[in-house]
Amino acid sequence: MDEENINSQYGLQFGRWKLQELASLSEQIMEESEYETLPTENLGVHMLAGAFAGIMEHCVMYPVDFVKTRMQSLRPNPNAIYQNVGHALKTITKKEGGRTVIRGVNIVIAGAGPAHGIYFASYEMARKALGNVRSTSGQNSAMANAVAGALATLCHDAVMNPVDVIKQRMQIYNSPYRGVLDCTRHVWKTERITAFYRSYTTQVTMNIPFQSLHFVVYEFMREWLNPQHNYDPKTHLIAGGTAGALAAAVTTPLDVAKTLLNTQEQNAVGAIMNQGHKHPLVSGMIDAVRTIYKLQGFRGYFQGLQARVLYQAPSCAICWSSYEFLKFWFIPEKECQRMEVEMNS
Repeated sequence: MDEENINSQYGLQFGRWKLQELASLSEQIMEESEYETLPTENLGVHMLAGAFAGIMEHCVMYPVDFVKTRMQSLRPNPNAIYQNVGHALKTITKKEGGRTVIRGVNIVIAGAGPAHGIYFASYEMARKALGNVRSTSGQNSAMANAVAGALATLCHDAVMNPVDVIKQRMQIYNSPYRGVLDCTRHVWKTERITAFYRSYTTQVTMNIPFQSLHFVVYEFMREWLNPQHNYDPKTHLIAGGTAGALAAAVTTPLDVAKTLLNTQEQNAVGAIMNQGHKHPLVSGMIDAVRTIYKLQGFRGYFQGLQARVLYQAPSCAICWSSYEFLKFWFIPEKECQRMEVEMNS
């Protein structure tokens, strides 16, 4: 009888231990998977994660972005002709100093945080709204992701366009500005507020297909590499990098046009003035596209292609990895808060 009681107690203890083990495993799985379904209503998390991701992306890759602007010049100074990205970085740091490749990074840090915070919050909200529609009407998920990306882009570019104007004018060879404030004052005084949004149409025209393709490829790659939707940094790195590289290559012609509109490159503008161009500024997207073809022909539309791809691939990988990490990191605290509310109610 005593032996039966001992066996019975042992069985109960073993059963409790197995239940605790299963509960612990279940909690771990939920923590790893629920970050994918972080409520869209919590905009603070998405905005904070997006801001962090944007700052990380732009800071780490800024020197390559600097080179991209230089390599997209249509009439480069003889001292600013580069064979490739590596040669450009070596030449610039040797002839102009090591700090040159981070000129303008301060305005990017100031602008990238708010712009990317709004961007990711808008994307998550739009994706949820379109996802609800899709579930009842059977719309394609790729289309929903593309539309969500396009809507997020409109919000992002409204904040980031003035930042890009100042940044790229600081990046050009022999930039006449002492710093960001000097550049901002000069542009405002001589070209007024329209200068800060002269390239907005081109930027949106470029970024809507860029981001739509980017999100479609990213979501497809993420689903393919990680169908369980667990937190997996490797998946976000590969999916983000692949999406960024492909989208960058396809939209390079519009990026060249945007750079021309933002910088109003003096040598290029002077060249088209000599060819009968009546206005002292490149005034819009169509004008920029024509100018590129006049000065460089068809190959001009792919100026800086290598630099753009080498910038966007790691940038998108860093951006998505940072964003998804912060989303995952915030889950335990959020879950604890939710449980406390439920227990106290």
